[in-house]
Amino acid sequence: MRVLEDDLFPSTPGKVKIERAGAMNRQLHRCFASTSTMFLWALFLVAMTASYLSFQSFVDTSSKYFAASWGGLHWERQIRASAAPRRPPGSATGAGMSVLVTGAAGFVGTHCSLALRKRGDGVVGIDNFNSYYDPSLKKARRSLLASHGVFVVEGDINDGRLLAKLFDVVPFTHVLHLAAQAGVRYAMENPASYVHSNIAGLVTLLEACKDADPQPAIVWASSSSVYGLNDKVPFSERDRTDQPASLYAATKKAGEEITHTYNHIYGLSITGLRFFTVYGPWGRPDMAYFSFTRNILQGKPITVYRGKNHVDLARDFTYIDDIVKGCLGSLDTAGKSTGTGGKKRGPAPYRIFNLGNTSPVTVPNLVSILEKHLRVKAKKNVIEMPGNGDVPFTHANISLARQQLGYKPTTNLDVGLKKFVKWYLSYYGYTRGSKNLRL
Repeated sequence: MRVLEDDLFPSTPGKVKIERAGAMNRQLHRCFASTSTMFLWALFLVAMTASYLSFQSFVDTSSKYFAASWGGLHWERQIRASAAPRRPPGSATGAGMSVLVTGAAGFVGTHCSLALRKRGDGVVGIDNFNSYYDPSLKKARRSLLASHGVFVVEGDINDGRLLAKLFDVVPFTHVLHLAAQAGVRYAMENPASYVHSNIAGLVTLLEACKDADPQPAIVWASSSSVYGLNDKVPFSERDRTDQPASLYAATKKAGEEITHTYNHIYGLSITGLRFFTVYGPWGRPDMAYFSFTRNILQGKPITVYRGKNHVDLARDFTYIDDIVKGCLGSLDTAGKSTGTGGKKRGPAPYRIFNLGNTSPVTVPNLVSILEKHLRVKAKKNVIEMPGNGDVPFTHANISLARQQLGYKPTTNLDVGLKKFVKWYLSYYGYTRGSKNLRL
């Protein structure tokens, strides 16, 4: 029995089971050890990645901070000095304003800033100096403003932190909002820039204004393009504006709806100005009269568009000095905002005005006037207007602006273009050694 038992059972009972269990334990140990190592490595890699991203974020933030063109005690002193009115409260023209002008290095912005400063108002400008057209022209305008004591901040109206800082440094009484992505045809190439500037930028500015204490009164540039496909002339503020012909027009129409909302909810005093084809010295190079002048002087052909059935296009050309009068008149009569801490305390003014010349001129007549003042004959390519968002004519009814702002344009196209040509020849140096170009 013993032998049989010894044969049947091992001398150390459980040995086989122990060896198998030990082997399994060793395999499990190796497995868990390997998994733990991989897990630790994974944690290490995650930690390293997180550290790198945090460091990169810190570097990016620091770079932006150190690269920022605004901030600091010296910057704040410049802002306050530029914003300080030079008209005493008891003066004949009333107490001076402190005006934040957006798009201050732009065409209309520069002229308005100079006019405000000349009459004793405080002015601070902001401009992002984008490359839609030659930034050197904008920088030259900034230098002109600096020579008259107007400080221009290089920044974007979409930067809410910058706007909040400006309102923290200076309790602006008014905002003249002229910053925008301009141009009808360029919208077909870069539509996002119009949404970014004309809609998102407007909302960012309005948010800053409604949170400011005190809230400023706002005057801003809409556009005659909101009349779109409306064929009733002259265009009146009471006419329909729900048929825009371009994305640019649509963003300006959206701006009118957005500003109405902020007026209704937050008590912001808002005046919208529908400009009609502004021209003059220091103008925009993308405008027809400007590019015509350049090409005529360079001996290059100009493209003159015609409407359907060979109808000449016509525009209500408005000289810059007349537009400036309308802008300043709007600021002077704006009325106060009624909100405090972002809450409306009562109704505030909401107004829209046309600012035009009331005398439309055809494009061929424009070219003839330029030829006369340049003393150079233009080479013309006359073609039918493409479907790019342009409208065949504009004509302003300015009776409302005349009644409420005292707006009265005084410069006709012949006189205005003569002044523009004189500036153009001087700025670009065409008078040097060229007898036939002297005025």
